[in-house]
Amino acid sequence: MKLDPSSSDVHPGDLVTRAAAPPVAPVPPPAPRPGFFAMLRRRAPMALAALALIAAAIAFGPRVLWGPRVAVTPVVRGDFVQSVVASGHVEAPHRVNIGAQLAGEVRAVPVEEGQEVAAGQVLIRLVDAEWVAGAAQADAAVQQAEARLRLLREVQAPVAAQALRQAEIGAENARAQWRRNVALRDQGFIGQAALDDLKKTLDVSEAQVRSARSQLASAQPGGSDYAVATTALAEAHAAAAAAHSRLNYTTIAAPVAGTLIDRSVEPGDVVQPGKTLMVLSPAGETQLVVQIDEKNLALLALGQQAVASADAYADQHFAAELVYINPGVDVQRGSIEVKLAVPHPPASLRQDMTVSVQIRTAFRSQAVLLASDAVRDADRGQPWVLKVDGHHARRQGVKLGLHSGGLSEVLEGLQPGDLVVPASTPDIAEGSRLRPRVRVESGA
Repeated sequence: MKLDPSSSDVHPGDLVTRAAAPPVAPVPPPAPRPGFFAMLRRRAPMALAALALIAAAIAFGPRVLWGPRVAVTPVVRGDFVQSVVASGHVEAPHRVNIGAQLAGEVRAVPVEEGQEVAAGQVLIRLVDAEWVAGAAQADAAVQQAEARLRLLREVQAPVAAQALRQAEIGAENARAQWRRNVALRDQGFIGQAALDDLKKTLDVSEAQVRSARSQLASAQPGGSDYAVATTALAEAHAAAAAAHSRLNYTTIAAPVAGTLIDRSVEPGDVVQPGKTLMVLSPAGETQLVVQIDEKNLALLALGQQAVASADAYADQHFAAELVYINPGVDVQRGSIEVKLAVPHPPASLRQDMTVSVQIRTAFRSQAVLLASDAVRDADRGQPWVLKVDGHHARRQGVKLGLHSGGLSEVLEGLQPGDLVVPASTPDIAEGSRLRPRVRVESGA
């Protein structure tokens, strides 16, 4: 053993024994400090949680505090036109059904459906041989009756006048001879028997005069023979007119100018009287026939102006005027038929076209207006709305006027600039909190 001379218990000369020092373990190098990204990874969950809390506060805080965002409708002021909108069709004031007036075979149809025709233009021709012969026969009967009348005037009447003259002369001679023989009898030169014979001769002569006078009177205007002859001529003329009329019926012409909107006949067809072969829409006045819901009857009045357009030409509008309201109601459809005159129809308008009509029934200048879909219980007679009061919905009763086109006139209860909640908005009732967002109306 060795001693450590540094020990205080060791003196000079002493044998010092030094103990061996224990082995020293090596010190490891210091660990490096963690980096930025490592710290970020350790703290990311807490940061994300904090961000999520902040986002939730931003997203749901206003909803919790002030309620959900709700689209609302503003009350505005403006000119308001109340109108009744309906659909109908174009129709002429009347249509002409064209048919044959006698049975026959169709020879030609020189027009087509949809063609515009003039008054008097030929539409249908029938085979007319039989009717031509009948007209010729009737014309011959007229000529025969005229010849009889001419014979009466030119022959029978002069002959009757001459016969009357001769009878008057004979009667005058017989009368003179009878007077002379009366004197001779008075003188005793002849007997009564001879005088009686002369009296008979005189009576016969005077009878002949009367007969001749009657024949002459009958042959002159006003007489019976003359009347018979003139009547026969009139009958012949009437028969001829009827025959020519029947002949004319074989050619069917347009009674008025217009457009053929239907044709149901072809050459070779055998037609019968009373059957409609064509339908003609007369040119001129045009009208619109429209069915209006009976609930709008109180709004209608004759003379109201309207704007119409054909569905085929929706961008072409034209003016119309209400001229007829049917007094009856269609029970099946619950509608009323009205007619509107079109003073200046566009060239594109065709018969039976479908049209849309907007009839102007009332007008308000600078009225207070509200979207009709915001009104509640309007059908119960006590309408009300949910009016926005700050961030709450409050019930507000209103008094309404005109209605049209999705708008209602407000007479009492609201002012321009007020905001109301549409009736279709879910989960919003009286007292609900909300954040209003003004809804932009289409077409505004």
